[in-house]
Amino acid sequence: MDFLTIIDYLGTFAFAISGIRLASAKRFDWFGAYVVGFVTAVGGGTIRDLLLDVPPFWMQQVSYMVVTAAALGFVIIFGKYVIRLNNTFFIFDAIGLGLFTIVGIEKSIAHDYPIWVSIIMGTLTGAAGGVLRDTLINEVPLIFRKEIYALACVLGGMCYYLCAHLGMADALAQFIGAVCVILARLLAVKYQVSLPVLKGDEGNT
Repeated sequence: MDFLTIIDYLGTFAFAISGIRLASAKRFDWFGAYVVGFVTAVGGGTIRDLLLDVPPFWMQQVSYMVVTAAALGFVIIFGKYVIRLNNTFFIFDAIGLGLFTIVGIEKSIAHDYPIWVSIIMGTLTGAAGGVLRDTLINEVPLIFRKEIYALACVLGGMCYYLCAHLGMADALAQFIGAVCVILARLLAVKYQVSLPVLKGDEGNT
């Protein structure tokens, strides 16, 4: 198992937990929580693969469904600790965001797309699953709020490209890129860094 595959499975586990954690807060049953977790974990990658004109990755091996089931089991077993921690969703979401961004970039590069397309595909892989998750649980998606979310993916993708351009080993460049996404997300929330809100004409609303 190579390093990128490990990243992929860890990202699946982290994102699935973030979805299951929110589903539990909405009082979903086990099946509903599993569906939300699975959609969170594979949604962005599915959209990416459709745009790249390749078969969706999870349809080629059952391991992603198994990893999501493991995430559900983890939340069930350690539920009283996981569900009650207010920061649990945020931490696992940030980890999944960083790991999936790199997976999306690598897969796009493997299909001979230029780096700017790869960064977009990486951002989509990281962020789109969260959009689908929030839609399923009837929340405003994080990507549409003023918090730094998708932009963190772009910054991490640029860091990855810089590291790769400098000749770093693939695994090291992947690790640094993922960490940059995670740190950008964590620091933006900690220090309340956000993009300006687009204000409309309140008189016409």
